[in-house]
Formats: sequence, structure tokens, C-alpha cells
Amino acid sequence: MKAKINRTVLELIQGDITEQTADVIVNAANAALQMGGGVAGAIRRRGGAAIQEECNRIGGTYVGGAVITTGGNLPAKYVIHAVGPIHGDNHEDAKLKDATLNSLKLADENHLKSIVFPAISTGIFGFPKDRYATIILSTTIAYLEGPTGLEKVVFCLYDKKTLGIFKHTLQSLTQSR
Repeated sequence: MKAKINRTVLELIQGDITEQTADVIVNAANAALQMGGGVAGAIRRRGGAAIQEECNRIGGTYVGGAVITTGGNLPAKYVIHAVGPIHGDNHEDAKLKDATLNSLKLADENHLKSIVFPAISTGIFGFPKDRYATIILSTTIAYLEGPTGLEKVVFCLYDKKTLGIFKHTLQSLTQSR
């Protein structure tokens, strides 16, 4: 499913984020930037040790923060490591919004044209997918309504159920535009 927000294409797909050809993919990171399991583990395995080595040099970031590293052996040139909240944290909605905004801003600051997000915080961090979809899509749409050099924003969702939640949410958010 695709939607046009100003000059940017917003697209929802099902797939493996490590296979996406884009300027940058987003890693669902932890604050220590240690790439163990889930999305981070898949990115580390496919992208190689250079990504974790660069994360080690950076040392970490805060919940809601984002940092950028090389893409190593990935099809993407870069990886933005965005730290989403654990479900049940204080101010978790605001932290998720910040992780999204900081990722989008970092892509723009680095003059990147395409970015691919996973469903940050919905795996082991337990964030409800329907609430996540509403927060991240509304935040992204609002950002794209302002000045940006991004030409394409993709949400690469691992399973059909999550893709369905995102499609329904995106339709709801764009019908009123």
C-alpha cells in the first residue's frame, strides 16, 4: 500500500528489512546499541561486524534517541539505530514519537532520500502494534507535511497481521486529509 504525503511516497510492505535497498534502514535498537536478537540481530548477521564495531565506538544513546552507522554489507548504505520504549515505561508514547522523529531528522541531516522502518518496540519490548502503528504513522505523516528531502519512507513489516494493522491505520489517517 502506498500514500503520497506532499512529495514523499509512504509505503507499507511485508518483508525482511535486511534485504531492503534504501539509503538507510532503521534498527530497533536498545540504549546500549548492543545488537543481540530480533531486528538488531538480523541486521548484525547480514551487515557484518562493522556495524556493531561502530555502535561500540558511539557507546549508546537514550530511549527516544537515534544514531547513524555504516550499513556494512547490507544493501542499505546506512543504519539508523533508534531506541524505542519498553511497553510499560513512563511516557512511552512520547518516547516512541521521539525515536521516529529523531530517525527522520537524522536521515534529512545526512541528505538521505529513502528510509525503511521496522515495527520498533513491538517485539521483545512488547509495545501493542495497533497503538504503535497509530503513533508512528501519524508522526511520520506530520513530519512529511513539513520541509523534508525524503522521497520515500517505507515501513517493512515482518508478518501479514502487522501489515494489516498498518494498512488499516494508514487508511484511517489519510482518509481525513
